[in-house]
Amino acid sequence: MTTVLAPTPSAAPARKASRSRRGKIAVQALRIALVIFFAFPIVFMFVSSFKPDLQIFKDLGSWRGFVPVGHISLDNYLGVFDRVPAARFLLNSIGISAITVVLGIFVNSLAAFSLARLKWRGRQFVLTAIIATLIVPFETLALPLVWWVNKLPWLEIHGFSLVLTTGWLDTYRVQIIPFIANAFSIYLFYQYFNSIPKELDEAARVDGASWFMIYRKVVLPLSGPAIATVAILTFLPAWNSYLWPLMVVQTEDLRPVMVGIQYFYQLNVAWGEIMAYASLITIPVLALFVAFQRSFISSIASSGVKG
Repeated sequence: MTTVLAPTPSAAPARKASRSRRGKIAVQALRIALVIFFAFPIVFMFVSSFKPDLQIFKDLGSWRGFVPVGHISLDNYLGVFDRVPAARFLLNSIGISAITVVLGIFVNSLAAFSLARLKWRGRQFVLTAIIATLIVPFETLALPLVWWVNKLPWLEIHGFSLVLTTGWLDTYRVQIIPFIANAFSIYLFYQYFNSIPKELDEAARVDGASWFMIYRKVVLPLSGPAIATVAILTFLPAWNSYLWPLMVVQTEDLRPVMVGIQYFYQLNVAWGEIMAYASLITIPVLALFVAFQRSFISSIASSGVKG
């Protein structure tokens, strides 16, 4: 007679823990594989920025294209600054993007605060109109916008007096002011502000706080993830702007980094220098995302999925 031994009580939890551990390992392996796959273009760009053109084409199609082997030097980076005023382009883009982000956060958050926290007639219609503008591509507005900015007045300082001039073309302001207000940023702030309890407003109003004080001292300090998300989503279009500066800016000293790429396609194309220039203009974007990634992910998880 054969005796069948029942499994010990600890066997089932052990098998369950083992399957859970194998599942976690598989998920991590998949994540690493996806990171490697999507990082290939960036790695290739950075590695190629240190190689001469002949070696770049020689290493194509093999693992050597993703590894800094062969003739490695900083000649391409030195060539970038000799070929174009790269430092000036970088400073222009940093200044334009930073000012657009700061003013955009203030203007868009203030508009969203009015829509989300104040009660006034027609606010739902205004919100609907703002959201509706998201379906209009910028290319359809570019030419009318050029006509308008060429007609707008501006006060300039000449000596000790203010002079009223007409036209914003070929200036820094034409690259900043039209892009401060943004429908998506307003909507994102609106969604996030709605998630903050309105009882905080009522308590602050009882203590004698004005609405602007509530906005500045109650709502904004609780909106760090939304602010970080708007900062990233405002910085990226400002930094990557190409069509608009090409249309409205003629002076070389006012141009941003993206317009500078066309310099490398004139006369002899230097692919190593193109890779070096692309690496230089990619570093600020990566640094910004690394600095705000936690807040960005938190905002998308907490407010971006709300109905």
